[in-house]
Amino acid sequence: MPGVADGCMPPAVSAIASRFSGADGLTRQAALWGGLIAAPHLVALAIMIATEGDLTSKAAFALTWGLFNAIWIALLRRPAAAGAISLALITLLVVLSQLKHSVLFMTVNFVDLMIIDADTVGFLLTVYPGLGRDVAIACVIAAPMLIALWWFDPVRARARTALTGAAVCLVGLATLATMVPSDPENEFYSGQYVSKFARSAVTAIGDYASRGLFESDARLEEQLRPVANATCSPARKPPHIVMVFDESSFDISNMPGIKVPPDYRAHFRSFDGKSRGFVVEGAGGPSWFTEYNVLTGLSVRSYGRFADFVTRIAAGRVERGLPLALRRCGYKTYSFYSFLGAFLSARRFQETAGIENFYDAKVMGANGVEPDSFFYDAAAKVVAKNNNKQPLFLFVYTIANHFPWNYRFRPDLIPDWHAADDNPEVDEYQRRQAMSAHDYAAFVGRLRKEFPGESFLIVRFGDHLPGLAMTMMEPKLDAAGIARHVRQRDPRYFTTYYAIDAVNFRPADMSNALPRLDAPYLPLVVLEAAGLPLDPSFAEQKRILERCHGQFYQCGSGAEARRFNQLLINAGLIKGL
Repeated sequence: MPGVADGCMPPAVSAIASRFSGADGLTRQAALWGGLIAAPHLVALAIMIATEGDLTSKAAFALTWGLFNAIWIALLRRPAAAGAISLALITLLVVLSQLKHSVLFMTVNFVDLMIIDADTVGFLLTVYPGLGRDVAIACVIAAPMLIALWWFDPVRARARTALTGAAVCLVGLATLATMVPSDPENEFYSGQYVSKFARSAVTAIGDYASRGLFESDARLEEQLRPVANATCSPARKPPHIVMVFDESSFDISNMPGIKVPPDYRAHFRSFDGKSRGFVVEGAGGPSWFTEYNVLTGLSVRSYGRFADFVTRIAAGRVERGLPLALRRCGYKTYSFYSFLGAFLSARRFQETAGIENFYDAKVMGANGVEPDSFFYDAAAKVVAKNNNKQPLFLFVYTIANHFPWNYRFRPDLIPDWHAADDNPEVDEYQRRQAMSAHDYAAFVGRLRKEFPGESFLIVRFGDHLPGLAMTMMEPKLDAAGIARHVRQRDPRYFTTYYAIDAVNFRPADMSNALPRLDAPYLPLVVLEAAGLPLDPSFAEQKRILERCHGQFYQCGSGAEARRFNQLLINAGLIKGL
């Protein structure tokens, strides 16, 4: 591959040599323009050395650099302007990747360009208030310089030669991405910004052309009964439903050699004393995967390589899920979101899924990272204001247990904490879990005390394992070994917990609250535990659960999920996918 990369670099040097050949031709002007033409390539080389690690990523960078230059030369025929514009694009890509990684711990993917929305732009401008100003200033400064380069550049390159170079680079990049596929997990690591973006372009375009954004059966004669017309008449007054999104939480005592405080495991038990495993679809970070699972009752894996963008894709398209089902049963739906609503289009996605009242961190007045009690207080205020007028669905996020764990979060809370484990990060993780358990117990006690005439079903779940757990499963494994287990869907890397509690209420039906449950089934379990009738889509999903014994996407290697997706498409509950 290095030979292909070298052969497709822009024809700037050969153009200079042909125009200023011989000793007499090496005038001061030629030297000046030679330097201007060479400068972007030298800077690009420095960027490649600084950001691209192995030979494959360097080859991808070189091919991408050659492709950018060749396209601009074909359009402008000026190698100096082409190099400057290409360098500006590469620099912009690196800077945006670094910005995205600082917030999402993911680098820029080609799909970011495929799915540009106002929420993403608004989120960036909110997180980085000066970004819009800096971009405007950069454009004002750069535009005249680029025009001057184009106007005064004496070198002309042939468009046909440039297009040939672009074709060679494109073929080389496609071949490289096919022969050495990029690992999507690498997008969670900094560096290799350009090569990862370029290789993701090949795979994303290929996947989109072959299977689209979303998996579903091409032909399906079955039809669901109309869901929109389904009636909901509970046999008794339904309880308020509280779902607690327990950030990064799982039973760490399952890790080898870890010491935990006394009664640590009690937090993970349900009202019936049982501990239950919750199989999520993201390992080590993507909270929005589980958010999608538990609100829609569907699988993130149906989106393939586009899964990282699931909430942005589903916003305005997936009109099926728990909040919508509850609204048909007379519920008023709320979400207490621990971050900004524009993050990954969370607000638009949740509103599409049936959330009527979306309160993000800004609306609630959060001051950075808040303890769990902050969000429980917001939910309790809504219960008080409702005054038992109608049943409520309260989707409560927590964030205190989010990484990093290399500092003491709110040392004023639980001041008498004593470390159980020698690892400082594990100790801080357990301390924050103890804070969460304390705040949860206080919240339950508050509901029992302040609302004695109202009933509550409370369902907690861990959204994913924390990053520190990845290295604890098998301490001798390196990063490549861990990635292999994740790719193979080793259940140890995807199992957290879910727990069901109740206040002034006894869950109606726990038959499908299995000891081990895939995340997309949790809405079904909630509906049955609340004693609510199932609409036709959830009735069908219950049959899948019973056939597949708690597995969803894994069942039939995705066949059950594809069939169910097509049923929802036929019913008009999924649109535009």
